Amino acid sequence: MSELKLKKLSGEMKSDLIENILPYWMNTMRDETNGGFYGQINGDDELVPKADKGGILNARILWTFSSAYNDLKDKNYLEKATLAYNYIIDHFFDERNGGTFWSLQFDGQPQDTKKQIYSQAFFIYALTEYYKATELQQSLDKAIELFYLIEKHSFDKSRNGYMEAFSQNWELLEDLRLSEKDANENKTMNTHLHILEAYTNLYRVWKDEQVKFQLDNLIELFLDQITDQQNFHLNLFFNDDWECKSSIISYGHDIEASWLIYEAAEVLGNKELLEKARLTCIKIVQSSMEGLQEDGSLIYEKDLESGHIDYERHWWPQAEAVVGFLNAFEMTREDRYIDHALKCWEYIQSKLVDHANGEWFWSILEDGNVNRKEDKAGFWKCPYHNSRACLETIRRVNMLCKIAS
Repeated sequence: MSELKLKKLSGEMKSDLIENILPYWMNTMRDETNGGFYGQINGDDELVPKADKGGILNARILWTFSSAYNDLKDKNYLEKATLAYNYIIDHFFDERNGGTFWSLQFDGQPQDTKKQIYSQAFFIYALTEYYKATELQQSLDKAIELFYLIEKHSFDKSRNGYMEAFSQNWELLEDLRLSEKDANENKTMNTHLHILEAYTNLYRVWKDEQVKFQLDNLIELFLDQITDQQNFHLNLFFNDDWECKSSIISYGHDIEASWLIYEAAEVLGNKELLEKARLTCIKIVQSSMEGLQEDGSLIYEKDLESGHIDYERHWWPQAEAVVGFLNAFEMTREDRYIDHALKCWEYIQSKLVDHANGEWFWSILEDGNVNRKEDKAGFWKCPYHNSRACLETIRRVNMLCKIAS
């Protein structure tokens, strides 16, 4: 292990976090007129002040500034987390039916009132992180409230797993998709991954037996059902009976899941389950590396049925790759994974970081040009993946260097 290389990586990512990513959101996205944060800045760095405000965006902003405060103790971050928290409590919660709205109009009025479970999970993730920062009981209570709603309405008691989407009053929808490009299936890897992530954070602060049981169940679902036992990629879409309905490999989700599954098993503290997770997660990392390129980047996806490969380098798989490779090193102690993390970060710095205007670009297209058609900040382009990658790297490098010394 090269301690100097790791410290350099940590230092550079910390600088990007505190000098580039977080200031962008603090200085350009605060909505002084209508409260909270704006809903969109487009790919040309033009503010769209009347854009809808997405639940996922707002939850991820809350998580980001809460987590940044928890690790770095800068009161400016706590101030922004509190701004996000108050706006969420005042506008996103459905006081009549429970749960949170999918989106709001720019002025805070409900826009899309559906209850997408993916989004409910992100609010749990964010509210528990804010609770860690403040010990505000209301924040934990709201997270627990959402946990019970997910378990009541979404959990499939007969066939296991979680259903995707519901109306405002919790009736199962016909159109279950997160986005137009998704398959319209009742169960998805993506929603299960972020419920796993949310329940992991919830269990950190609330040692409830039902949370523990359901988190254990989610880990086993990933290890035995969602992970393809032949190729160790994650299958993406399933029907009610867990029949796979997708032929697409998502390399970013593979590498992201490889460390989130392992983290969940660590939080539970079951040694037997942790070892099972370790062995499977190593294989998932290795499979994700099929998408790794010579320049250190991770391409987007491949369709095994058609053979089509999407070579676009989106921002979030690169962020997750840095963490995933560091975690792979922790699981295996093989130095090659540190080298992969370093090379991916070099790619991010040279191609994805917007050194002129701040934040990261959405993606680099297959021809090498910056993708400016997609948002710089918006419904899906949030500070969560890249901020978390920076915070996880700082945390992990500190731990590794302490162990080495």
